[in-house]
Amino acid sequence: MQSLQVIRRARLVSGLILFAYVLTHLINHMAGLISLEAMQNVLTVQGFVWNGPVGLLLLYGAFTVHAGLAVWALYARRDFRMRPGETWQLLLGLAIPPLLVLHIAGTRGIETFLDTEVGYPPILLIYFVFSPENGLRQLFVTLVVWLHGCLGLYLWLRFKPWFPRWRSGLFAAALLVPTLSLAGTWMAGQWAHYLYEQRELPFTDALVAQIADPQKGAFIGSVERGVWLGYGALLLAALTARRGRRFLEHRRGVVILTYPDGRRVRVPQGLTILEASRSAGIPHASLCGGRGRCSTCRVRIGKGLSSLPPADAAEAKVLRRVGAAPNVRLACQTRPTHDLDVQPLLPPQVTARDARARPGYLQGEEREVVVLFADLRGFTRLSETRLPFDVVFLLNRYFRTTGEAVERAGGRVDKFIGDGVMALFGVQPTLSDNGRQAARNALQAAHLMAEGLQEVERALAGDQPEPLRIGIGIHIGPAIVGEMGWGEAISLTAVGDTVNTASRLEQATKDFGAQLVVSAALAERAGLPAEGAEHRQIELRGRNAPLDVLVFADARAIKLATVDA
Repeated sequence: MQSLQVIRRARLVSGLILFAYVLTHLINHMAGLISLEAMQNVLTVQGFVWNGPVGLLLLYGAFTVHAGLAVWALYARRDFRMRPGETWQLLLGLAIPPLLVLHIAGTRGIETFLDTEVGYPPILLIYFVFSPENGLRQLFVTLVVWLHGCLGLYLWLRFKPWFPRWRSGLFAAALLVPTLSLAGTWMAGQWAHYLYEQRELPFTDALVAQIADPQKGAFIGSVERGVWLGYGALLLAALTARRGRRFLEHRRGVVILTYPDGRRVRVPQGLTILEASRSAGIPHASLCGGRGRCSTCRVRIGKGLSSLPPADAAEAKVLRRVGAAPNVRLACQTRPTHDLDVQPLLPPQVTARDARARPGYLQGEEREVVVLFADLRGFTRLSETRLPFDVVFLLNRYFRTTGEAVERAGGRVDKFIGDGVMALFGVQPTLSDNGRQAARNALQAAHLMAEGLQEVERALAGDQPEPLRIGIGIHIGPAIVGEMGWGEAISLTAVGDTVNTASRLEQATKDFGAQLVVSAALAERAGLPAEGAEHRQIELRGRNAPLDVLVFADARAIKLATVDA
């Protein structure tokens, strides 16, 4: 397990070094938008970083490690069921070494033949004058390398909590950098072509002679063929070794994994649970491709848990990040040696959002909350006599008033429903006070809503055929809390009997002709005096006994001094 972490770290570090080189290279090409001389001057500065002993060691060392690990990945991967992004990253990465060989051999060869570091002008002459087909090939290589690097960065960074905020900017940069680079290369190529026609490049005759020399062309061609053949043999060896490994694993023994639907999968010892699922065609979530970064492949272990070795440091860190239970492991990191009962915890169609560290109450849990519903009375009749603009204006003033009241009282607006509002209090875990503070905050929000609605009425004085009225219902009790929804419409909300009861209390304000109805349980929890309130009982569907409630004709009659004490 430790060796796998070393391999992943080496792949990441070498990839970042190569991406840094490619990025500075493309920035160098952008200088061609200014002039060929500017492009050459930037190359000189870049040479101090990458052409020194340390820079060359880092560059060629990173290239060797990264290319070698790409071949290793071809061998180590148990199957090729991958997400599109992972597939393209692997294919593009494997294509880069043979595509780059002509560029590297050509540029180094020219410098050797001309016995000087001549920089961009001779390369540009080859690509734009003497051999445009190689210029097109180099364009293709540039796009392949850049796309491979951007895919790698995306697959690494998408699980970071800050990534959603920066995603648009990073995507814009990923498009802008190669676009400006290619534009700069084109402009510099036109400059080089012009100087060549004006006979102002001192090395032109020597360059033409070297390009026309069949021996030099044959040498570069032989280098390219040798790299292609050697690289192909290496890939073939990796594929052949896969079959040999499969034969040895089956001789070592098998384990049986049992899934919740009763399916039993026999796999060789040494495979991870994720690899076992994939080999049997069982859909299994894994956004990071089995690299132990995302936690989406996590499984609950039943029988056989004690036979598993402890999670290593990297796996334990990911499990702590998502608050996993002791019997939960990452399927991509767990290699069973005995039979296991496993249950994948996330559906196969997960998103990066599901892999990010989130508080437990966002992932779904039952907790005691206070639910408030508020509704604008007679709004349907009111909207029938107004223009659409006036209706939207009035609703937005009302939503602003109620939303500010909820937030000032320490609550959270759950949603706006038509002309209604649902708000939650006590959702986020705090020091336990048995829900007392959440109940008080909800009552304060009701008081502020009533005051705010009166302010809206004053602002719209003379423009309303009848006074604005609001009905508010509040209840406390257990509810299932978590982020729910689909696509962009995912938000923190609560479901359950407590929510239904609070909604029913809001509707009861119509029956009682009152502004506020709260359950007796909430009033008791908040320490709310019953003065100024009417004790009533209401029948609720699904309840055997009636619910005791307190009815307030005016929410401003709540004794806030007592509540806030």
